[in-house]
Amino acid sequence: MKKKNKIAKLLLCGTALGVAGGMAAQAQTSDSSEIDQLKSEMQTMQKNMDAMQEKIDKLEQEKAVTSQATTNVMLPSMWSLYQGNWTNLFAGKQSPIRDRGSLNDQQTAAPRLNNDTLDPKYYGFFQIPNTPAIIQLNAKPRVDAMADTKNTGNPDRFVTATIPTTGGGGGAQFNMTAKGSQLSMDVRAPSLPGDFRFYYQNDFFGGSGGAMPYRLRQLYGQFYNITAGFTYSFFEDPDVWPDTVDYEGPNSAVFARQPIVLYKFPLGDGFQVNVGMQQPSSDIDTANTTATVVNHAPDGGFNIRWENSQRGHVQLAMIFRDLGANNTTFGNQSVFGWGMNASANLNTFGKDTLQAQITYGDGIFHFCNDNFTYAGFNGGDAAFDSSGHLKALTYIAPMVGYTHYWCEDVRSTVSAGYVNLQNEASQSTDAYHQTVYTSMNVVWQLRKRLSVGFESLYGYKEDQDATHRAVWRFQSGLVYTLF
Repeated sequence: MKKKNKIAKLLLCGTALGVAGGMAAQAQTSDSSEIDQLKSEMQTMQKNMDAMQEKIDKLEQEKAVTSQATTNVMLPSMWSLYQGNWTNLFAGKQSPIRDRGSLNDQQTAAPRLNNDTLDPKYYGFFQIPNTPAIIQLNAKPRVDAMADTKNTGNPDRFVTATIPTTGGGGGAQFNMTAKGSQLSMDVRAPSLPGDFRFYYQNDFFGGSGGAMPYRLRQLYGQFYNITAGFTYSFFEDPDVWPDTVDYEGPNSAVFARQPIVLYKFPLGDGFQVNVGMQQPSSDIDTANTTATVVNHAPDGGFNIRWENSQRGHVQLAMIFRDLGANNTTFGNQSVFGWGMNASANLNTFGKDTLQAQITYGDGIFHFCNDNFTYAGFNGGDAAFDSSGHLKALTYIAPMVGYTHYWCEDVRSTVSAGYVNLQNEASQSTDAYHQTVYTSMNVVWQLRKRLSVGFESLYGYKEDQDATHRAVWRFQSGLVYTLF
């Protein structure tokens, strides 16, 4: 720009000199005052051009300063956003909990202290443009084939609660399903204060019609260790589920997803406390009454966890409930419910692991994995006694599982569960009383993210009047996960 201005300046000067020279040649006798006048005009033009050049230089300098200032402001801001290192965007903190890679995976979706991750490399995540957030979109298709010795009451999942104890036994049955297929979305911002996370997951075990009815499994956000949304109850331990081919899992596992708000805080030396409040959902047996269920207060409680990357983890959870019902004869009633759930997943030899859990309390059947409504039974938290008073039902349920690796790509898991519910005499004779669940499998990791499993399952159910039935299921499952 400056070079062009200088050339123009020289041309103007040359032109002016040429004109002056021509005039001098044509009129040598001209008065000297005319020459002085031309010189004065040239000096004026020179001053104007110098002023214009000075203004152009000043504008260019201001533009350069503004551009440099913008660069100096924007770059440090962007760098500070990612803590001075772009790789921090894709670097998480490893959780002490080991990802066991179970077919019946409950671990990936679980909220964790400080949003620690099972995979600190964030495999499969990509950056959302113009944001500090990263996202993983995952698909987990699967297909299961089941052969039953008798009618199990649920062709798609092995639910001991729905085994018919009278009639409907039938002969051998076969079924195939893809309802266990899952879609999930995991959004994180590990470089920002508070380490935000949003998680979504669904499968196709919904209650609506159609071959693959939609069902929401997870939808929650976590920020500064505050979890809010639809996810696991604080009374549950997602890291203690045995590795089963069966999509349902053991009868005595604690399993409940519901609206919840939860706060996690560390205590040091691997300990943490999680305190929460969640949606009440009283399951009252009203089969022989005209009562309706009433919720008076949210469920509240906490769990204390100890986590160690070498040994595993232990958790103790407590829950407190207000179980209510409105009986047309005896009025509005409520009864106190409480429960304790002690669980552990321990690393034993090599990659082998041991899972154990025992649950005990009054009015906590709602959190039992075997909690399925069926004909003759619609609730195991509480029931009316013979005098019409609401009573919380005592519940006890142990569970155990062990996973052994035969080699790097082949593993087996044996698991067992038992549930006992103390009934009231006023309940129906076919009310749920106790069940037994066992499973044994072998899983072959064909590829890094492709597995096939074979499993035998045994289920036993006994009603309040001691009527019972046992069934066997033989199942195979093929599961592929994108990430």
